[in-house]
Amino acid sequence: MNDTEARPRKRVALFLAADATPVGPDTMVAAEPGEAAKAGIAQLAEMGVGRGTGERSVLLFKEPGEQGFSLIQLWFKSGYILPPHSHDSDCLYYVIGGELRFGTQLLRKGDGMHIPAHCGYSYEAGPEGVELLEFRNATRFGITLQGTAANWERIATVFRERAALWENETVPPSERPRT
Repeated sequence: MNDTEARPRKRVALFLAADATPVGPDTMVAAEPGEAAKAGIAQLAEMGVGRGTGERSVLLFKEPGEQGFSLIQLWFKSGYILPPHSHDSDCLYYVIGGELRFGTQLLRKGDGMHIPAHCGYSYEAGPEGVELLEFRNATRFGITLQGTAANWERIATVFRERAALWENETVPPSERPRT
């Protein structure tokens, strides 16, 4: 038997944005965070900050089964700081609107980044927010929150200062009219 015969035959698969579902535990599994991350998460919870505050992530496509590709659309509102974390699978990001700061680099529409599995990272959304497509070579993947107490304090400060602004940010960058 050769490689072609051993693998099941794949078919064309279409997906509609209208059918997207929120990313949940069936797609992203959280590992036990470190102590600083636990304290940071607790601090955000005390502030009433939960999943979806300042961000939206929807699963656009996932191949059936445990193996295959997945595609997630992410929107982080203005100034949002993505908590330091890593995943257990490679990820390719493509900016479709707004901008983000990754270390000293500013990424805008059409730019992107590849994050290898188990590589810790964080970034900050620009003044108009950022919208990305996240391509994965996995249909289910793990996330491990990381960071220092100072990282989490900065995140909490931004959430406190921007919560009211984020409520009024209702249109992602890719859907806004050009000025």
